[in-house]
Amino acid sequence: MTDHRIGMIVPSSNLTMETELPRMMRQRESLIPEDRFVFHSSRMRMRHVTPEQLRAMNAQTGRAALELADARPDVVVTACLVAIMAQGPGYHCTAEDEITAVLRAEGSKAPVASSAGALLDGIRALGARRVAVVTPYMKPLTRLVADYIEDAGVEVVDALSLEVADNLAVAHLDPADLREHWRRLDLSRADALVLSACVQMPSLPSIQPVEEASGLPVLSAATATAYRILVELGLPTVVPGAGSLLSGQVHTPAGG
Repeated sequence: MTDHRIGMIVPSSNLTMETELPRMMRQRESLIPEDRFVFHSSRMRMRHVTPEQLRAMNAQTGRAALELADARPDVVVTACLVAIMAQGPGYHCTAEDEITAVLRAEGSKAPVASSAGALLDGIRALGARRVAVVTPYMKPLTRLVADYIEDAGVEVVDALSLEVADNLAVAHLDPADLREHWRRLDLSRADALVLSACVQMPSLPSIQPVEEASGLPVLSAATATAYRILVELGLPTVVPGAGSLLSGQVHTPAGG
């Protein structure tokens, strides 16, 4: 039996990543009990999803990475998608490099991922070229997320903004509501559906039901992050009931 230590950098007001990621890994343990997962978090202050607070939070990345380096995790993931995407196309590479540099300076060899990069990886792994997206953000931030995805070569055919600015309020949105929200999207040209392009908006209980109802592969920032963590650890990418991406049948494309 092996314990895999996962380090997470999360916004101070985030309640969801420390809920959905462990829940997915516990579901996985029901199939593969020899792999166990433990989580260690460092927090960066952010209460409202505004450009100013997102920039201020990003400035804390080095300190948070330094704290995690002391715990010697097996993989580190920075889990605030919009904070990275709001900085402009490709910024997840900059953020991942910054964290990697801090870890290496402290003697840690842990690979580094971001939820922003993981979402792009997940879309590519599904072979999707066109996606529809649900976000909790105000419309200008949703546009930044769509632009970021499109800069990576994936067309966003439709996007729904729930327009909740308070990050703590986002965590308290009912994930069951997503089983109806997705129906407001035009999916006629979509290859996949991003049910939650936000690590704070809960969606896990609705991933599989919406996938079955829509007939499309359904992923979220959280399921994509779980996929990337498993890839980095060299483990089978399977979590029961978490959509096609975590079915164990999807493989990371070359260069992913």
